[in-house]
Amino acid sequence: MAEKDKWFLGIDLGGTKIGTGLVNCAGAVAAEDYRPTDVLQGQEAVVARMIASAREVIARSGLSRTQIAAVGIGAPGPMNIPEGVLLEPPNLPGWRNVPIRQLIRDALDLPTFLENDANAAGIGEYLYGAGRGTRHMIYVTVSTGIGGGLILDGKIYHGTIGGAGEIGHMTILPNGPHCGCGNRGCLEALASGTAIAREAQELINRGVSTLLVEITYRRSFSVTAKDVVEAMRRGDAYAREIIERAMYYLGLGMANLVNLFNPQMIVIGGGLANIGDALLDPVRRGIEVHAFPSARQYVQIRLAELGERVGIVGAAGAAMMATGVV
Repeated sequence: MAEKDKWFLGIDLGGTKIGTGLVNCAGAVAAEDYRPTDVLQGQEAVVARMIASAREVIARSGLSRTQIAAVGIGAPGPMNIPEGVLLEPPNLPGWRNVPIRQLIRDALDLPTFLENDANAAGIGEYLYGAGRGTRHMIYVTVSTGIGGGLILDGKIYHGTIGGAGEIGHMTILPNGPHCGCGNRGCLEALASGTAIAREAQELINRGVSTLLVEITYRRSFSVTAKDVVEAMRRGDAYAREIIERAMYYLGLGMANLVNLFNPQMIVIGGGLANIGDALLDPVRRGIEVHAFPSARQYVQIRLAELGERVGIVGAAGAAMMATGVV
């Protein structure tokens, strides 16, 4: 069978949703399925749901088993990629040292590969999204947290056991806010959706007169990053200041990446990428001010293109990379 005729099953395991799709080497999706993770039902139930989702996609696609070359799983870290084991993912409570690759491989009887979900998304954007045509690309997801993937010389860079690319946990402000990882002043603690919501919540708690009070009063003034973006778009100066400060720190982080890796492109995805120029402009300014001139003139900053499909396409792409098809 020619490589162009091969199909790869991508399984995107998230804390709230499982996405599965069959993807070919051109990035076409033959069939896809989404269902809740239901983590509270326990590990065995979630794995069974992943397997059922995969079988449903295969049945819907009309493809024969011989046309399916391999399975890629995108999952939250930390993990041991060479061993195919999820170590203790925070958003999969109760999961510890789970041999997810073996469990899926045994059930589906197909070669199976495990990849960090942010790396998988980066692979998807590199192969079929904003990063097409590059050799050196960094993917950054800015959402509830901040993560990333490093594509160096056309290959995903894992580090020793798969821990490379924890972009959200570079220290930006040594005495800054506490981060969920236990450190202080991480990029994630300064520029993520969680950080933006925290800053806004502090404003409301201090009694500051801001549109955020009007937007959030039905939820007992419990604020989200989405609320802050809405308030900014409606002209609230406090919300704009919070977003601008967060994006300033994001720009510092991206300048560090430019200096460290000299990439052709940084692709930014995740929920906060939807704010568009309010994110891109401060990032570009940060790079202009803080990155080496010899490196910054060659880097492009782009928004991700694959949208909701990035997880399944990226997981399938990880299997393609692992088998040497791309």
